Formats: sequence, structure tokens, C-alpha cells
Amino acid sequence: MGFGDTAKKIQTLADRAERTYKKISELRDEVDETQETVKDTAERVKTLENEMAEQRAVLDAVAEEVGVDLERVSTEAHITDAEASAAAEGDADSDAAGDADADSAATVDPDASDEDAA
Repeated sequence: MGFGDTAKKIQTLADRAERTYKKISELRDEVDETQETVKDTAERVKTLENEMAEQRAVLDAVAEEVGVDLERVSTEAHITDAEASAAAEGDADSDAAGDADADSAATVDPDASDEDAA
């Protein structure tokens, strides 16, 4: 009566345990691989940072020798980028507000003179 059911339950439990063990093993392998990738990436980033520092030093030396003011050039580049970003945001805002502007343009201010319109 109970031995057949018990053996079946034990076999089911053993199958589940085996599947769980395989999944845990796969996850362990993935974690190990991810950790290795993170270590490799950290090393590459450090190498790139060192190379950038060296290139910056060379660029500074060349700029100084040629007489280029790197701070001024950098500032102008940042200003240009900021203006471009602001213009892009302004275009997006004006597209959204375009309908509202068209509605407000149709309203006429009776107190406005012709000189104010010019």
C-alpha cells in the first residue's frame, strides 16, 4: 500500500533535487564568468584611463609649445555643446507649445497700438 507511493515520491524528490543542483551549478558558472568579465573590464578601464592621462599630458605640452590656450578652447567647446543642447530642448518645447502659441496669437490686445506691433 504505502511503499509504492513512497518510492514514487522519493524518485520525484530526487529528480527535483537533481534539476535544482544543475540550475545552481549553472548559476555558479554564470556568476564566476560575470566576475571574470568585471575584473577584465576594470583592468581595461584602468589602462584606458592611464592612456588618456598620458595623451592629455602630451596634448598639454604641445598646446603650451604652440601657444594654444586649452582652457579657452575647452570653455568654448562646452558653451557650444550647451547651446546646442538648449536649442534641441527649445525645439522640442516649441513643438509642444506650438498649438498654444497659435491660439494666443489669434487673441488681439485692444490696448496695443500699431507701434507696439512693429
